[in-house]
Amino acid sequence: MKVYRITLAKFSEDLKASGRAARWNSNDVQMIYTASSRSLACLENVVHRNQLGLSALFKAMIVEIPDALKIKTIDTSLLHNNWKDYDKIVLTQKIGDRWISDMETAVLKVPSSIIDREYNYLINPLHPDFKRIKLVQTEPFVFDERIKR
Repeated sequence: MKVYRITLAKFSEDLKASGRAARWNSNDVQMIYTASSRSLACLENVVHRNQLGLSALFKAMIVEIPDALKIKTIDTSLLHNNWKDYDKIVLTQKIGDRWISDMETAVLKVPSSIIDREYNYLINPLHPDFKRIKLVQTEPFVFDERIKR
Protein backbone atom coordinates (compact mmCIF):
# COMPACT_ATOMS: atom_id res chain seq x y z
CA MET A 1 0.00 0.00 0.00
CA LYS A 2 1.23 3.46 -0.83
CA VAL A 3 0.71 6.34 1.60
CA TYR A 4 1.67 9.99 1.26
CA ARG A 5 3.32 12.70 3.29
CA ILE A 6 3.75 16.32 2.20
CA THR A 7 6.51 18.11 4.03
CA LEU A 8 9.00 20.89 3.67
CA ALA A 9 11.60 19.85 1.10
CA LYS A 10 14.42 19.95 3.65
CA PHE A 11 12.69 17.16 5.64
CA SER A 12 11.76 14.96 2.67
CA GLU A 13 14.85 12.82 2.15
CA ASP A 14 14.06 10.17 4.76
CA LEU A 15 11.32 9.00 7.09
CA LYS A 16 11.85 10.76 10.40
CA ALA A 17 9.55 11.92 13.15
CA SER A 18 9.84 15.40 14.59
CA GLY A 19 8.73 14.42 18.08
CA ARG A 20 6.48 17.49 18.21
CA ALA A 21 3.01 17.07 19.65
CA ALA A 22 0.14 16.57 17.20
CA ARG A 23 -3.34 15.03 17.17
CA TRP A 24 -2.21 11.46 17.91
CA ASN A 25 1.01 12.00 19.90
CA SER A 26 2.20 14.14 22.75
CA ASN A 27 5.49 16.03 22.80
CA ASP A 28 8.66 13.92 22.46
CA VAL A 29 6.75 10.85 21.22
CA GLN A 30 8.18 9.85 17.84
CA MET A 31 5.45 9.29 15.21
CA ILE A 32 5.39 9.75 11.42
CA TYR A 33 2.10 10.94 9.94
CA THR A 34 1.06 9.83 6.45
CA ALA A 35 -2.23 9.96 4.56
CA SER A 36 -4.10 7.58 2.30
CA SER A 37 -3.90 10.02 -0.64
CA ARG A 38 -2.00 13.07 -1.84
CA SER A 39 -5.16 15.15 -1.53
CA LEU A 40 -5.67 14.21 2.12
CA ALA A 41 -1.99 14.87 2.84
CA CYS A 42 -2.48 18.29 1.20
CA LEU A 43 -5.52 19.09 3.36
CA GLU A 44 -3.67 18.00 6.50
CA ASN A 45 -1.06 20.67 5.70
CA VAL A 46 -3.58 23.34 4.69
CA VAL A 47 -5.46 23.22 7.99
CA HIS A 48 -2.22 23.74 9.92
CA ARG A 49 -0.59 26.49 7.83
CA ASN A 50 -1.43 29.99 6.74
CA GLN A 51 -1.15 31.23 3.14
CA LEU A 52 2.43 32.38 3.65
CA GLY A 53 3.40 28.96 5.03
CA LEU A 54 2.04 27.26 1.93
CA SER A 55 4.41 29.14 -0.35
CA ALA A 56 7.54 27.38 0.97
CA LEU A 57 9.28 24.60 -0.97
CA PHE A 58 7.46 21.30 -0.35
CA LYS A 59 7.79 17.73 -1.53
CA ALA A 60 5.39 14.84 -1.57
CA MET A 61 6.83 11.66 -0.13
CA ILE A 62 5.49 8.36 -1.43
CA VAL A 63 5.87 5.65 1.18
CA GLU A 64 5.39 1.91 0.62
CA ILE A 65 3.92 -0.15 3.45
CA PRO A 66 4.17 -3.86 2.62
CA ASP A 67 0.75 -5.49 2.21
CA ALA A 68 1.79 -8.28 4.59
CA LEU A 69 2.56 -5.84 7.40
CA LYS A 70 -0.01 -5.93 10.20
CA ILE A 71 -1.86 -2.63 10.68
CA LYS A 72 -3.84 -1.78 13.79
CA THR A 73 -7.04 0.21 13.16
CA ILE A 74 -8.69 2.66 15.54
CA ASP A 75 -12.39 1.86 15.87
CA THR A 76 -14.08 5.24 15.43
CA SER A 77 -17.12 4.09 17.40
CA LEU A 78 -14.89 3.90 20.49
CA LEU A 79 -13.73 7.52 20.19
CA HIS A 80 -15.26 10.33 22.23
CA ASN A 81 -18.15 12.02 20.37
CA ASN A 82 -16.20 15.26 20.01
CA TRP A 83 -12.77 13.72 19.47
CA LYS A 84 -12.08 16.08 16.57
CA ASP A 85 -12.37 19.17 18.79
CA TYR A 86 -9.01 20.71 19.61
CA ASP A 87 -9.72 20.68 23.34
CA LYS A 88 -10.11 16.87 23.15
CA ILE A 89 -6.67 16.35 21.59
CA VAL A 90 -5.32 14.93 24.84
CA LEU A 91 -7.68 11.94 24.37
CA THR A 92 -6.30 11.04 20.94
CA GLN A 93 -2.74 11.72 22.09
CA LYS A 94 -3.19 9.14 24.86
CA ILE A 95 -4.36 6.58 22.29
CA GLY A 96 -1.38 7.26 20.02
CA ASP A 97 1.14 7.38 22.86
CA ARG A 98 -0.15 4.04 24.17
CA TRP A 99 0.11 2.51 20.69
CA ILE A 100 3.72 3.68 20.40
CA SER A 101 4.67 2.30 23.82
CA ASP A 102 2.86 -1.03 23.30
CA MET A 103 4.87 -1.67 20.10
CA GLU A 104 2.04 -3.90 18.82
CA THR A 105 2.36 -2.80 15.17
CA ALA A 106 4.50 -0.44 13.10
CA VAL A 107 1.41 1.19 11.52
CA LEU A 108 -1.79 2.58 13.03
CA LYS A 109 -4.78 3.45 10.82
CA VAL A 110 -6.64 6.43 12.27
CA PRO A 111 -9.63 8.43 11.04
CA SER A 112 -9.00 11.83 9.49
CA SER A 113 -10.27 14.67 11.66
CA ILE A 114 -10.87 16.66 8.48
CA ILE A 115 -12.86 14.30 6.24
CA ASP A 116 -15.16 11.56 7.52
CA ARG A 117 -14.40 8.04 6.24
CA GLU A 118 -10.88 9.05 5.16
CA TYR A 119 -7.80 7.72 6.94
CA ASN A 120 -4.30 8.59 7.95
CA TYR A 121 -1.59 6.04 8.65
CA LEU A 122 0.73 6.66 11.56
CA ILE A 123 4.14 5.00 11.55
CA ASN A 124 6.15 4.05 14.62
CA PRO A 125 9.84 4.56 13.67
CA LEU A 126 10.94 2.63 16.77
CA HIS A 127 9.06 -0.59 15.89
CA PRO A 128 11.18 -3.48 14.52
CA ASP A 129 9.00 -3.64 11.37
CA PHE A 130 9.74 0.01 10.56
CA LYS A 131 12.72 -1.16 8.48
CA ARG A 132 10.24 -2.83 6.09
CA ILE A 133 8.52 0.50 5.34
CA LYS A 134 10.24 2.33 2.49
CA LEU A 135 10.32 5.84 1.15
CA VAL A 136 10.08 4.98 -2.54
CA GLN A 137 9.90 8.41 -4.13
CA THR A 138 9.80 12.14 -3.50
CA GLU A 139 8.37 14.62 -5.93
CA PRO A 140 7.89 18.38 -5.93
CA PHE A 141 4.59 19.54 -4.49
CA VAL A 142 3.12 23.00 -5.01
CA PHE A 143 0.00 24.16 -3.21
CA ASP A 144 -2.43 25.80 -5.63
CA GLU A 145 -2.25 29.56 -5.14
CA ARG A 146 -6.04 29.73 -4.76
CA ILE A 147 -5.81 27.88 -1.44
CA LYS A 148 -6.31 30.19 1.54
CA ARG A 149 -6.40 33.43 -0.42
